[in-house]
Amino acid sequence: MLDALKYLLGSFGASGYGSKSTAEEVTENCPDLGSVTAVITGATSGIGAETARVLAKRGARLVLPARSLKAAEEAKARIVAEFPNSEIVVMALDLSSLDSVRCFVSEFESLDLPLNLLINNAGKFTHEHAISEDGIEMTFATNYLGHFLLTKLLLNKMIETAKKTGVQGRIVNVSSTIHSWFSGDVIRYLGLITRNKSQYDATRAYAVSKLANVLHTKELAQRLKQMDANVTVNCVHPGIVRTRLTRETEGIVTDLIFFLTSKFLKTIPQAAATTCYVATHPRLVNVSGKYFADCNEAWTSKLGSNSQEASRLWSASEIMTARDSRAIFDPLDASD
Repeated sequence: MLDALKYLLGSFGASGYGSKSTAEEVTENCPDLGSVTAVITGATSGIGAETARVLAKRGARLVLPARSLKAAEEAKARIVAEFPNSEIVVMALDLSSLDSVRCFVSEFESLDLPLNLLINNAGKFTHEHAISEDGIEMTFATNYLGHFLLTKLLLNKMIETAKKTGVQGRIVNVSSTIHSWFSGDVIRYLGLITRNKSQYDATRAYAVSKLANVLHTKELAQRLKQMDANVTVNCVHPGIVRTRLTRETEGIVTDLIFFLTSKFLKTIPQAAATTCYVATHPRLVNVSGKYFADCNEAWTSKLGSNSQEASRLWSASEIMTARDSRAIFDPLDASD
């Protein structure tokens, strides 16, 4: 009850910010980002678009990968109209396709740009059961696996940039508090809903993908530490906001839920605040492997903090993203 009251009042936490803080407010005192290059997925609308807008306002060069180049060009045009000096590169990327991820990384590397900041923001809520071209359940493929491979392939560029510039690189994974709704075996459940349409539940599948984002953050932070890389990775819960992702569930029940919970909904500028805070604030230098909500460090679920599960998912993800591994679940089951 106390936490809910603090949320409604927008009370500041240890960071000096709270649930009512906006992306512009939390970046007011950040260093000038004129030397920063940021890749932001899902930046054509909603939280991602506001994140991109605010980082552009602070001077960052943006790379906006998107499945729809038209939507990305429109997002670019909106930012440039507001901040004419913005440098923005639009590129094609379908996160549900591992080949598309590889093509994007190859094209990005050909630009010979540095990479200081990677924001894995894009998210998909798949109501109907669907399988990606790589044979993976679509929500998991888009929200987690595509980002896993994207991060893995861009990591050397981030490490190299940090070494050359002396500026710490940052990776931000956008998750959700809904990750705590799942407490089973991630890999077994993924295999089940990939193979069996009748076992598919859209909300549970979304929760699994967001739990995977949390586990990815935990394991990657450990690996970066072992590598002595000057790159951090953290995870954020942006809050509940009515974006295109939730509007796709329009209906009487959904409308009623949003009406009853309207006091808990954030505006898009408020929802983008935690991402922008974790991506830019000087206070978070050397902070890695943490989970943030309302611009303050928060707790994950018990499963989300399980190091063994994080390591296990990483190993499974390596198999799932291997070029020659379409029939993935037999080796995964064998590794249980």
